[in-house]
Amino acid sequence: MSTPDFLQLPDLASRALAGSVMYANDELFAQRENLVSAEPAAHDVSDFGHKGKVYDGWETRRRREPGHDYAIVRLGVPGVVRGVVIDTSWFTGNYPPFASIDGVCVEGYPTAAQLQEAEWVPILDRVPLLGDTANSFPVASDKRWTHVRLNIFPDGGVARLRIHGEPRPDPAFLTGTIDLAALENGGDVVDCSNRFYSSPRNILGLGRARHMGEGWENARRRDDGNDHVVVRLAGEGMIDHVEIDTSYFVGNAPGWARLTGILDESTLADDSAWVTLVPRAELLPDCRHRFRVDADRPMRYVRLDVYPDGGIARLRVHGRLV
Repeated sequence: MSTPDFLQLPDLASRALAGSVMYANDELFAQRENLVSAEPAAHDVSDFGHKGKVYDGWETRRRREPGHDYAIVRLGVPGVVRGVVIDTSWFTGNYPPFASIDGVCVEGYPTAAQLQEAEWVPILDRVPLLGDTANSFPVASDKRWTHVRLNIFPDGGVARLRIHGEPRPDPAFLTGTIDLAALENGGDVVDCSNRFYSSPRNILGLGRARHMGEGWENARRRDDGNDHVVVRLAGEGMIDHVEIDTSYFVGNAPGWARLTGILDESTLADDSAWVTLVPRAELLPDCRHRFRVDADRPMRYVRLDVYPDGGIARLRVHGRLV
């Protein structure tokens, strides 16, 4: 089976984007917060606690009455959901046989109690699940959601919940100078020459990288070319300054980098149309580099070229939406 296209989109529910599991009606065996952990579920066959086998996921008790269990997740960034993954890794005899997902769009910061009374809308109808499997399902909806509710029938364990989609942050907060490239503001990676070790989307994540694995690292090049990543900004914007951060990349940072920009999507493939924002500059290992940009026109895309290859922890493109 081919990999669904939606898996290339950001996980809007991930803890890496500040997603949170606000409520679960039951979490006797394993806590609900594990659902949105950014890392894959781990498993230790010898790890037992007072309540039984310890699982890296959310697990409810065996139901002895009618009904079903559910968990409410606040998305780290609101957005349009294109597909979901209900991952039952390591749950073999105790996974739920069916699940569904509902969504709601509520501005502000509603409590779990207030969300219980919200008008939830089905996003994914009841579907069958397999155990110890990353169950993937496309979603056909163009609506914007702020919260999702995972329903499992009747009970059981789910390791991870991935909500893949397109970020749609509140435009009221996209004022002044912001990071136009940030995932949380609606930026995203649209092209990358090499993603051998880790995803280029990491460079647009929240906060500073905590280690090398939270950046973008490509393979070592053995030719005369160089690696690059293209980022679609949150919108058309005037760029003031950028940051190219090589933190934690000590022996594998790029030797040099260059940043260019373009406004029209139709000219992305035309190398001559790209405008230089940061001329080719030497980079240091394990260092945050900041560069002023003197651009006389708005940009919608930026391209970061690294020479000849190497790892980047973060790319920040600070500017103002026009």
